[in-house]
Amino acid sequence: MNEPQHTFPRRVFLRGAAATGTALAIGAGTAGPAAAAPGGFPDYAYVRTVLKPSDLAYNPTGEIIFPCLRGTVGRVSGALGRYYLYYAPHDAPGGICLAYGDSIDGPFTEYAANPLVTNDWQPHYKVSHVSSPHVLWNEDAKEMWLYFHGENTTTRLARSKDGIHFTYDKVVLSTSMLPSGSTETSYARVFRHDMPSRGARYVMLFMLNNTTNYRDIAWGWSADGRNWTFDQTPLIRHADVGAQNVGGPHLLTRGDSAYVVYNTDKGSGGNILITEVGKDFSRRDHLGIFHNSMDAAPDNGRSASPSFGTENGVPYMMYEAGERLQGAIALARAE
Repeated sequence: MNEPQHTFPRRVFLRGAAATGTALAIGAGTAGPAAAAPGGFPDYAYVRTVLKPSDLAYNPTGEIIFPCLRGTVGRVSGALGRYYLYYAPHDAPGGICLAYGDSIDGPFTEYAANPLVTNDWQPHYKVSHVSSPHVLWNEDAKEMWLYFHGENTTTRLARSKDGIHFTYDKVVLSTSMLPSGSTETSYARVFRHDMPSRGARYVMLFMLNNTTNYRDIAWGWSADGRNWTFDQTPLIRHADVGAQNVGGPHLLTRGDSAYVVYNTDKGSGGNILITEVGKDFSRRDHLGIFHNSMDAAPDNGRSASPSFGTENGVPYMMYEAGERLQGAIALARAE
């Protein structure tokens, strides 16, 4: 399946898509030229909660975070559903989990043998927890590439042909690769994004913590998705957007530019913000609120870690809803 390409004004596009029933894939999100949110992206409105910890057989901690939605059609032979939704508990022991369904609207069925990846994968590692799964369909390798953290200092890569059974690859990011004093490099997402001037075909966005105990967004680039170079200064500093902490970054593209959307901590509003970084990541235009969290359940004043996709011409956003470490996975749809 191809990545979603929305090239018409939003309302015209949605009417046309409804008439044709065109289905598009899940990946690094794009959006059309006419919409209400900053940067010309659509506004997203809550539809339903798709996964609640209390409904899951694998529920060691009563919370789940970091949804990652991926299409399987044309990618995974014999897939359990048209869509795979990856997620995880955060607190120990964590565990990389999967749910599957035939529509982004759901329902999603919990995979019976969760977790796919645990906190003890000998001889590669044994850690307190693994979490924050981001799965990239790597077109070059024809594989699902899973990036996940454990401990918070380390991001790892595992690879799979079927999106379920993974083979360990390597550590791709750690605090040792960032300036002295970095204490956390986690919640990484990787996207196919060409940067010829850097010899790069992939970019990574992640949350960086240092001795100040405030969290920023940092980034790196890679030719192959395995070996990375990291900018030694933050891409988005918490203070520049009036927050104590920012995290859960996701790359969006529109026209000839690129944007990063990311969440703030609840004390700083609990909303999802957007910054235009440009195709070459040279800009730092902070555009404000991308998505307002609801005061009511399930958000309870906090939306975080968005993941995007399009089905039948309609843009969707999966996100982590609820207070930190009390969350569920919610679905929002473009208005």
